[in-house]
Amino acid sequence: MLSIILLAGLFILLDFYAFQAFKVLTDDLAPYPRRTIYAIYWIISLVALVGFLFYNFGGKNVLTDGQRTFLFAWIFINYASKFFGSMVLVIDDVVRLGQWAYAQFSTSASDTASEGATGISRSEFLARASVVATVVPALGLSYGIASGAHDYRIHRVKVPIANLPKGLEGIRIAQLSDIHSGSFFNKNAVKNGIEMVMAEKPDLIFFTGDLVNNKASEVEEYIPVLNKLKAPLGIYSILGNHDYGDYTSWPSPQVKQANLENLKLAHKLMNWKLLLDENEILTIDNHRLAIIGVENWGTGGFAQYGHLNKAYQGAEEADTRILLSHDPSHWDAQVRPHHSDIELTLSGHTHGGQVGIEWGKLRWSFVQYRYKQWAGLYQEGNQQLYVNRGFGYIGYPGRLGIRPEITMLELTQT
Repeated sequence: MLSIILLAGLFILLDFYAFQAFKVLTDDLAPYPRRTIYAIYWIISLVALVGFLFYNFGGKNVLTDGQRTFLFAWIFINYASKFFGSMVLVIDDVVRLGQWAYAQFSTSASDTASEGATGISRSEFLARASVVATVVPALGLSYGIASGAHDYRIHRVKVPIANLPKGLEGIRIAQLSDIHSGSFFNKNAVKNGIEMVMAEKPDLIFFTGDLVNNKASEVEEYIPVLNKLKAPLGIYSILGNHDYGDYTSWPSPQVKQANLENLKLAHKLMNWKLLLDENEILTIDNHRLAIIGVENWGTGGFAQYGHLNKAYQGAEEADTRILLSHDPSHWDAQVRPHHSDIELTLSGHTHGGQVGIEWGKLRWSFVQYRYKQWAGLYQEGNQQLYVNRGFGYIGYPGRLGIRPEITMLELTQT
């Protein structure tokens, strides 16, 4: 409770600080338009602050999934955009402080006194820049919700694998990850995404975790949509960190466990083979392909439920091994050091940051400062890792620059 109150206090300070730029630019306006701008600014701020307090003091338990999604979007856009605008004001204040300090130590006492009496006004240029730095991110993030949230992109990737048997060459695998069904607000768009997968006619489909945000009930209305996925060699899935219900309150451990069992049942109802620290060997043209599925295991404070050695048992004699592991940090931490014969690992978890830049060879997202492998294909020796950017979203209900992904992987010989 104390942390929520402190954060609300910081939000109020941010509101007042960012307001300074709007105040400078409207000082010369007539009273009515100036007051109108002030009113709009503070109504937006008040709604965000009240929404934040309401959500954290019980509101999240009475709101629907869609209501929670859009309330968080309002809060996020309001304060994220003001944060960017405030960075420009910080520059202005540093300049003003330098000017004031210079005036205090000036050799002319009269100039110092005069400067101290009149003060140093805030730069109108930087005030304008601050308003632009506030408004542009707000518009961009809003566009990311309206247009980017379900703008699915197919990433076609050829994966060369050392010693891949001829019979396994050309197998086409569709990978989905991080569906986060509790965040969806456009079922028709989700249906279109699933139809895009099926139009690719994959041989195999893999889902690499985070079907829901917190509760199994979130996916119920999407089961008829997701069970349209079909593949001749099957659909295999694993759990992600959100699937265990660790990020919400439960009346008892038994209720939490029952929720997890309901989530496992959802996989079954969709005809997805959920791999829980186990593997399945597919025989294709007399060659054995091992599909290894491990429960969530991540570094940096994320849950480490998975047991890779247990999941691996029985896959030693396969010709080729593919590991499904939700968190890409697992690859460097355990997979590469201890199982160098796992040729390909498929992960998700990062969402590619949801906001970033992907333009030609230019790739940037803030999530890259947390994860070494955050989007796309990575290789170390004969081992490769593919990190899917995610089909859904959580927190910010949109995508800006980092589109939701459907991956089509094709196994090839080196």
